[in-house]
Amino acid sequence: MTTTGAVVAGALAGAGVLHAVWAVSPWPLRTSAELADAVVGRGDRMPSAAACLAVAGALGVAAYLVGAEAGVLPAAGPARVRRAGVRTVSAVLLARGAGGLLLSGLGSGGRSARFRRLDVRAYSPLCLALGGGAGAVAVAGYREADAVA
Repeated sequence: MTTTGAVVAGALAGAGVLHAVWAVSPWPLRTSAELADAVVGRGDRMPSAAACLAVAGALGVAAYLVGAEAGVLPAAGPARVRRAGVRTVSAVLLARGAGGLLLSGLGSGGRSARFRRLDVRAYSPLCLALGGGAGAVAVAGYREADAVA
């Protein structure tokens, strides 16, 4: 489970860095309006820098929780809190992935065609994969805890 945890934690950390970049830049696109269309799907402005940084922080915490539970990062705090955190990360990502496929696949939710296309092809499948990986790390953590007890 170490490899799965490392991959999931790395992907979450990378997504966090990308959200932090978006607080100050439209990279990899040219304008904020283009980026907003691609990643938000409505309006012509990105969320505030504070909102982007809040998401970046949440993704950083999620990356730490998964990495620590998988044993690729040093663990701090009570194991039960960390495990609950990893379960929450998994549930949120799975809900985002399934909800995105449903809403974007049906063309509902008031989002742009560009966003819906990217959501169905990339964002939602990535969320499902990361949520499944985080879930696998959580289950392995429980099995390991049961073996020790």
